[in-house]
Amino acid sequence: MTLVIRERRRKQALSLSLPKKHQIPSSNNFPNKTQMPSLFSSPSSHHGIRSLLDLEKVAVLGHGNGGIVYKVHHKKNYNSFYALKVLRFDQNGIGFRQPPTLEAEILKRADSPYIVRCHAVFYNGDCNGGGGDLSFVMEYMEGGSLYDILQQHHRLPEEVICVLAKSVLEGLNYLHGMNIVHRDIKPSNLLVNEKGEVKIADFGVSHVVEGRFKGNDMNAEGTCAYMSPERFDLERWGGENADEFVGDVWSLGVVMLECLLGHFPFFGPQQRPDWATLMCAICFGEKLEMPEKASQEFQSFVNKCLEKDWKKRGTVLELLNHPFVKRNSCSKKGMEDYVLCG
Repeated sequence: MTLVIRERRRKQALSLSLPKKHQIPSSNNFPNKTQMPSLFSSPSSHHGIRSLLDLEKVAVLGHGNGGIVYKVHHKKNYNSFYALKVLRFDQNGIGFRQPPTLEAEILKRADSPYIVRCHAVFYNGDCNGGGGDLSFVMEYMEGGSLYDILQQHHRLPEEVICVLAKSVLEGLNYLHGMNIVHRDIKPSNLLVNEKGEVKIADFGVSHVVEGRFKGNDMNAEGTCAYMSPERFDLERWGGENADEFVGDVWSLGVVMLECLLGHFPFFGPQQRPDWATLMCAICFGEKLEMPEKASQEFQSFVNKCLEKDWKKRGTVLELLNHPFVKRNSCSKKGMEDYVLCG
C-alpha cells in the first residue's frame, strides 16, 4: 500500500465516517478565531501551534458523531502534518457522549508512545453549556486505522496480530496505571503510523476511575459490539462490582479474533445484528470456536481475554507476559512491512 493510498484512509478514521458527498470548505484557512484560547499545549508541539490560524487544511479524514477530522499542516512547515479533530456542540452540550472537557483532560495527561499524541486543544465558546466547538490538534497517523487495514487485507497473520496485541496492551497498561478506562477499544480506534507503530485513539467515552472497585460507572457508553458481558448485563455478570479495567481486555480479545477471522467473530461476515441479538451472543452464547489454523498460543491468549466472568479474565499485565505476545516473531518491522504492502 503506497503512502498516497494510506493517506486517503477509508470510512472510520478516529471512529468517524465520511459521507461520499462531503466536501472540504472552499477556503483553506480556518475561520478567524483569534480570540480562541488554548486549553493546553503539549511540550511536544514541534512548531509552536498557538492557535488554529497556524494550521491549514489539506483534506477531510472523517466526518460524523458531531465532528469532523481534517488532515492539516503547519503554515510555516508544509511537511509537518497533524490530524485536527473538531467537535461541535449546542448550548446544552448535546452531541457529546460525555462532557468534552473530560476527553481534553485525559489527552492533556496522556504521554505514551502507545497513545496518539495530542499537541494542543482549542475551544470556542463554553464547553460546559454555552455551545461552540472543541478542536484537538492530534498526531497524524499516516497508516490510517486497523479498520482501514482490515478493509484492505480482510485478515491478518498471527505474526502481525501479536504486534498489535502487544502495542495495545502497552497502551492499556499505561492508561490503567493512570486510572483511565478507555471503554471503546475497536479497530477504528487503533491507529497506525508509517513506521508500523500502533496507538490507541479516541477518548470520547473514557472514564477516570476514582477507586478500582468503588463508584464504578458501568454504563453502556461505547460500541456495543465490543462491550464485555458485565457492561451489557450488570445483574448476571456482577457489573456493579466489576473491575472496569478488564472490560478493555475483553474488547481487545474481540479485536484480535476479528483480525484473524476477517470478520466480527460473534456473527457471520454478512450479518448485521440488532442490539438484543448482540447482547444474547455476548452474554449467553457459547464459547467461541477458534479457527483450525489458529495456534495454541493464539487460542490461549484470546480465551483469556474473552472469559465471560470478569473475575477469571486475564489482566493486562498477565497478557503482556503471555507466550503469544512474547513470541520471537513479534516485531515492529514486521508490522511496518505489512502496512506498507498491498
